[in-house]
Amino acid sequence: MSRRAALCFALTAFCFGTSFVGIEAGLVSLPPVLFAAFRVDVAAVVLLAYAWYRYDAWRPRSRADVLGVVASGLLVVVANNVLLFVGQTTTSGNAGAVVYGLMPVVAPAFAVFLLRDERVSLADAAGLLLGLTGVVVIVQPDPANLVGSAGQGLVACAAVCVALGSVLLRRISPTMPTLALTGWSMALAAPVVHGVSLGLNESAPVAWTPDVLGAVLYVGLVGTAVAYPAYYALIGAVGPVRANLTAYAMPVVAALTGWAVLGETVAPETGVGFVVVFAGFAVVQRRALVEGLRDWLGRDVEVSAFEGSFEAVDD
Repeated sequence: MSRRAALCFALTAFCFGTSFVGIEAGLVSLPPVLFAAFRVDVAAVVLLAYAWYRYDAWRPRSRADVLGVVASGLLVVVANNVLLFVGQTTTSGNAGAVVYGLMPVVAPAFAVFLLRDERVSLADAAGLLLGLTGVVVIVQPDPANLVGSAGQGLVACAAVCVALGSVLLRRISPTMPTLALTGWSMALAAPVVHGVSLGLNESAPVAWTPDVLGAVLYVGLVGTAVAYPAYYALIGAVGPVRANLTAYAMPVVAALTGWAVLGETVAPETGVGFVVVFAGFAVVQRRALVEGLRDWLGRDVEVSAFEGSFEAVDD
């Protein structure tokens, strides 16, 4: 894994992981799908404005670009956000994190059928399952709340949509800049998510308090406008199977954020889970880690972490 890919991995895990705090705060006052729509609105405006300023070729110009925007917008943005936000209103965050951790397990199944260059060895499969075990150890879900929960099913469907969308993006391989692709995906998704919200008869909050505004801005800017481009760039760099390992790091980031920001206690089992998650990651990334130890000091730091495309990314 190159330094650029490592930076994208860290950004993805940090931004998505910390956004759980903002989502939790916002859901106290905002309807779930409307909150998801506001999240997408903020990201669409910021990313498209930056893409227009930064790139000459900021609009989709090829069939692959259009298909990439559609796959990203409908699966990774619309389906994922609607299902995830609604699912989180009827299930605990801990149990939901375990189910969302299915994403790295499901992605290889899609990759085997849709991608020629993605093959999962027995060692890779063992590493993926080891990482999922670490997530379970960290969040310690209540088994009684996992059975027959509609919320769990919605979160599981969200994980499947993201896994499928990430694999399709790699197969389609759009050539437009990642930031522009993300912006157009958000622009496509925004009216769809608002339409779903209207269909559910959701209404905006009576008063925009600082807490509500802060939650929307944080999730929209950090948890979306930064997180999604980093995630898409990571898919282009290392493929969807390894990119989706970020789902194992997110609960780690969320637990540390809860400890640092909310004063939540980190149980001893959480530390054990961190070790297990890292072990699973190390198994899957064993070759990259060995290569990284050999040449880490010999490479220059790459400043632009996620301004590339899905083509010809060095990893």
